[in-house]
Amino acid sequence: MFSQITYNIEVKVQPSFIEHQSVPEDELYVWSYQVEIANRGHESITLRNRHWKIVNARGEMAEVHGEGVVGKQPIIPPGGSWTYVSFTNLSSASGVMYGAYDCEKESGELISIDIPVFSLDSPYQLNFLN
Repeated sequence: MFSQITYNIEVKVQPSFIEHQSVPEDELYVWSYQVEIANRGHESITLRNRHWKIVNARGEMAEVHGEGVVGKQPIIPPGGSWTYVSFTNLSSASGVMYGAYDCEKESGELISIDIPVFSLDSPYQLNFLN
């Protein structure tokens, strides 16, 4: 589990490699990731936008931007949390993802919440020792 707190908002991410959807001979590796966003602050927040950076083992980066997550712009009250599952794929056996959520507090203040860097690991990755 990977975790980070920004402005009293905790983002936890748990990635999982999906063997049955991956096709290593075609350089297709698939992961799901579950994200929990917990509001430890004193105001409700609304998740407005997401920004992802997805980097494969060769250092090639893809960026994803869009409204909300999984088609929703959830409102998370103080003490509450919201969880969702999404997917990504890479052309390499490993990589990393990270990013940020643009959120709006009930006061109208806009804040950027960091998504922790998390690794996408598969049993097909090559391990090198320094």
